[in-house]
Amino acid sequence: MKVSFVKQMKSLEREVLLKSVELDDDGDDFKFELNNFNADEEIIAVGPKCVRCNTCVGECPVGAIEPANIFRIAKITDKCVKCEVCVQSCPISAIKLIHNSVVYDSENEREVMEYNLNNVRCPHRVVRMNNISINYEVDNNWGDCANLCPTNAFNLEFKEFFEDSGIDLDIELDENELYPYINKKMCIGCSSCVEISRNKSAITLDRYLGPIVHGRDIEINQDLCVNCFLCEENCPVGAIELIGDEVVLDDTKCIRCVQCTSHCPVGALRRVDVK
Repeated sequence: MKVSFVKQMKSLEREVLLKSVELDDDGDDFKFELNNFNADEEIIAVGPKCVRCNTCVGECPVGAIEPANIFRIAKITDKCVKCEVCVQSCPISAIKLIHNSVVYDSENEREVMEYNLNNVRCPHRVVRMNNISINYEVDNNWGDCANLCPTNAFNLEFKEFFEDSGIDLDIELDENELYPYINKKMCIGCSSCVEISRNKSAITLDRYLGPIVHGRDIEINQDLCVNCFLCEENCPVGAIELIGDEVVLDDTKCIRCVQCTSHCPVGALRRVDVK
């Protein structure tokens, strides 16, 4: 998906002028000038179809995601280091990696600032349900579990359904009561029902989370390195260090974020796509 839109420079100029007035500048001497401008940034965002499974929270290596609850989706905070682990780990692909570019060409007759948002494809790790079971001896907010299940595997059924299906729940069933049922053929093991359950012993899930598939690598130019130690000091997982005059990267620890590359003052480190 790609979204593009423009903003008239006159509108931008007016906004800057209003901001200058807020800063106690009378604006009489205000003059707006902008040279050719081009900026690129990657954004990671949680979409509205988040099912509150909090898989992203548990898998984030730097604790940058506020957990979801029944009332709100998960939130990525400013601690995010753009490692993409959450994007790969979301069982229903509700977290997106978006390339954001802003361009201004002073010679363009339209006099506009152009914005482009482009969804970036990422590898996705395997998420698979091995087994899931319901404890029918406890009370729980079963309706919430059914409402948030992304595959409709979780449903509420009457006694007649279980009798017709030959399912023995080992409890006495009431004719007018609804009881939870999980279709294991449809369950993907997202853990949404487990996370939003008020009773933590209500549902037991055994699932498999596959390894992260790295679509990018950190490229090191040893000749450019000035031994400043900034990469080592800023790596959130301790994957990089300076040994002697050489930058050493531990591939098994590296999460392919942008901390080392963004702090390197000489461009000796670059994050590149895997070919």
